[in-house]
Amino acid sequence: MYAIIKSGGKQYRVEKDTVLAVELLNQEEGSENDTDQIIFVKSGENEYKVGTPLVEGAKVTYKVLSHYKGKKVVIFKRKRRKGYRVKTGHRQQYTKIQISNIQC
Repeated sequence: MYAIIKSGGKQYRVEKDTVLAVELLNQEEGSENDTDQIIFVKSGENEYKVGTPLVEGAKVTYKVLSHYKGKKVVIFKRKRRKGYRVKTGHRQQYTKIQISNIQC
């Protein structure tokens, strides 16, 4: 059984006990939460539900493992012959979650 969930504007394929990193969620570490942002659920060989846009009555329960920052991305802008140079950086914040249950 697997599901496709939506989190932070991205879609993730999840199964039970899957550990994945999603964009920062405003939840405590170690807490159990659930989401209803489910686009697709496959439960058997030929049994699946497709949402329009979301699957009604489906729920994915997950546990928040940790919050962390990703690698630094350096942004360097330059214009030739003008002396214009700007260097900035960005570190995306992530939340590591573990899927504990899928209901449909």
